[in-house]
Amino acid sequence: KLNALGIKTALDLSEQSTWIIRKHFNVVLERTVRELRGEPCLELEEFAPAKQEIVCSRSFGERVTDYEEMRQAVYSYAARAAEKLRGEHQYCRFISTFVKTSPFALNEPYYGNSAAVTLLTPTQDSRDIINAAVKCLDKIWRDGHRYQKAGVMLGDFFSQGVAQLNLFDDNAPRAGSAKLMEVLDHLNAKDGKGTLYFAGQGMSQQWAMKREMLSPRYTTRYSDLLRVK
Repeated sequence: KLNALGIKTALDLSEQSTWIIRKHFNVVLERTVRELRGEPCLELEEFAPAKQEIVCSRSFGERVTDYEEMRQAVYSYAARAAEKLRGEHQYCRFISTFVKTSPFALNEPYYGNSAAVTLLTPTQDSRDIINAAVKCLDKIWRDGHRYQKAGVMLGDFFSQGVAQLNLFDDNAPRAGSAKLMEVLDHLNAKDGKGTLYFAGQGMSQQWAMKREMLSPRYTTRYSDLLRVK
């Protein structure tokens, strides 16, 4: 349709009457014409919008039936979620944990549940988030199930410099928390994830997803690049 009007290049388009463009096309193309002439019509986002929630979850490599293994998984998901939270320069008040069995398992009753806590004072300290996540797990854990998946979700975010201490909170912010978390994140970023971790995350992590068949990450992992001899 543009070609029919003799418009073949961006220059041709910029020289057209905005009234004609709007009449024969739409307001979007009219704005494009104005933009080509140097008239700002669309507001640019200078900053990406802050996330509304952070979720860390994964299906288990093997079904989990032992509470201690599930606790290790929740520890790990909570620690990872807290790391992401600090990467967004945010604090959170809402922490939730969920667990579920497979809805497709034969001859096994399905069980899925979640629990949440809302802190009085926003935090980004991994220890606070882990403690809250484990308390949620304790509320929903049921023996006798073969769990397929679990996860931790953070919400109700506050930006750095906005989060304030609640006068009615008996749990005061930990001394040196910001510096400790900074060191933790720095070493794990510098020397690789898992360089420093919480004892509650466990060492063997038999519950973790099997990764033997993981596809190579050619674009994001240097060690996965193909080598030509």
